[in-house]
Amino acid sequence: MFTGEYRHSIDAKGRVAVPARFRAELAIGAHVSRWLDNCLAIFPNQAWQQLAGRVGEQRYADAGARAFSRFLFSGAFDVELDGQGRVVLPASLRDFAGLKGDAVVVGALDHIEIWEPGRWAAQSEEMNSDVFAERISNLGI
Repeated sequence: MFTGEYRHSIDAKGRVAVPARFRAELAIGAHVSRWLDNCLAIFPNQAWQQLAGRVGEQRYADAGARAFSRFLFSGAFDVELDGQGRVVLPASLRDFAGLKGDAVVVGALDHIEIWEPGRWAAQSEEMNSDVFAERISNLGI
């Protein structure tokens, strides 16, 4: 389970450090792709395969399903941790997410999200205490 929020720099080669506590999950490989709300997502291989299976269950006759599948998989790349625990984020993905020098790396249960700091701040503000309370209530808590 990925949890926590971390700030890291993106170097000139497009590499970002993965928090040490996340590295073991990604050691056998991972995939990075465009994700919701204009961030990037890194999925460990097993979680990526589960997601791919669920996407593959959608009907091909559904134009929205086809568009979603194209969006997700055309922007996906295999990534591996280097010796210093970094992954390379391809330029096309950095451009999509607006990543230039700094990034916020966020644990999101079964995947990691990588955010441009300003976008992350705006996203965080949207989850105010009233919205949070509503979501908790929907869980029956």
